[in-house]
Amino acid sequence: MNQENDYAKHLLLFLPWIASWVFSFSPVTSFLVAWSGSFFIFYVTLTGKIKALPQDRSIPEQIMRPIFIIQIIFAGYMSCTSIFYFLNIMGYQYLQQVKGILLVDPEKLALTAQCQRYYCLGHAAFVSGILIFMNYPVKQKYYIEPGKLAGLVMKTAIVSFPVSIIFQRLPGLAQFYFQLSSLSFIAGTLALAFAIPLHKLPNTIICLAFYLFNFYQAFISGFKEPIILSVLILGLFLYPSYKKLVTIIFGPVLILLFIFLPSYVASFRQNAWSGEETAEDASKIALDATLNNKDDTNWDFLVYRLSEIDMFTSFVKSTPQNVDYYGTQLLKQSGIALIPRIFWPAKPSTEDLVMERVYDARVVNRSSDVSAKPAFIVDAYLSYGGVGVFIFLFAYGAIAQWIDGKAEGLFGGYILGTALIFSGLFQIFWRGLSFEFLINSVFWSYITMHIIFKLLRSKNILKEI
Repeated sequence: MNQENDYAKHLLLFLPWIASWVFSFSPVTSFLVAWSGSFFIFYVTLTGKIKALPQDRSIPEQIMRPIFIIQIIFAGYMSCTSIFYFLNIMGYQYLQQVKGILLVDPEKLALTAQCQRYYCLGHAAFVSGILIFMNYPVKQKYYIEPGKLAGLVMKTAIVSFPVSIIFQRLPGLAQFYFQLSSLSFIAGTLALAFAIPLHKLPNTIICLAFYLFNFYQAFISGFKEPIILSVLILGLFLYPSYKKLVTIIFGPVLILLFIFLPSYVASFRQNAWSGEETAEDASKIALDATLNNKDDTNWDFLVYRLSEIDMFTSFVKSTPQNVDYYGTQLLKQSGIALIPRIFWPAKPSTEDLVMERVYDARVVNRSSDVSAKPAFIVDAYLSYGGVGVFIFLFAYGAIAQWIDGKAEGLFGGYILGTALIFSGLFQIFWRGLSFEFLINSVFWSYITMHIIFKLLRSKNILKEI
């Protein structure tokens, strides 16, 4: 099915941002219009009202395509999680008002509304980029025999994991570790989702052991995201085969993770990262502390950690008033980051390059030992203001969609192309990190994708149609 673009309909995506801008004289109204506007964008795009959704697969069977998974996670995290920060400014803790309206900081409220308008604009531009380049089914030049698909996915998980460890230990090539480690995790999870419905006991046992190993590593990593993603991705892969069971089990599990993980991670880091306890012991202590948690860690997490709008307001406050727009500087720094350190041992630290703009905006003090890397939309704003938000977020969606189409064309369709290769190598699109980190990861993941394609072609696993 060829999907045509009606560009007039794309303008509907920007109506919430226009409306929020019209109400900018009232920060509360402007924020709520912009925030609810993202839900409008979700509705009109995920129901196919702007452009028809792909018809080659049912929605549960194509959930890993950019219009679904990246929009829900990336745009949802970017645009929707700020409601708790807004409520906190308005004097609420959860749904209880703890301070009067007269104590609300008007400057902070205005900055929050302004940032939410940028989120709404960025969401509209991002999804417009996806829709314009979305055209399924992709014309395929290669295929894999159906009977070999499940085995190939499991072998990918098994092979890519030790290879990722090798890259981790090679000086200057550690960046490839993250790509292959993510690919191994996605492959192992997908292989488990294949094995269970097929009732292949040996494959199920191997894949389950691999999945549990990855989950344990995530559990003692000190980060919330890997734990949540490990559960979410398995649920997404199993959903087409077990819709009711996944809904009943995985939905409540994810809610419980969001409730308890902030306390667990805070306690774990306090014990493990200080060197006082091993990761295993710190995990046990943190788990016990979480089950007996009586403080407000969860609310602090919802306000300051779930959303990055607090940091965004600091950048908007300083740029361009105190710090000029960066123009193309961040893109030039991204070009530097592309060069593997093995070829340039004296290459400037990417972390240091990114943190310079954090220090300049006085988001954190130079003497503090804190990493506070800006999100992709923040770098877009720092480059050219609102125009930068539109341009870079549109490019973000367009490039993600173009790469996914390329992957499906090279690897014989959705399962290998999107569910395995795109989701495994390009998972960074789900988050949207700083320019330098994201551009570097996407560029080298694209190279890795073609290397994997060449290997599969040389082994005649992928056959020409």
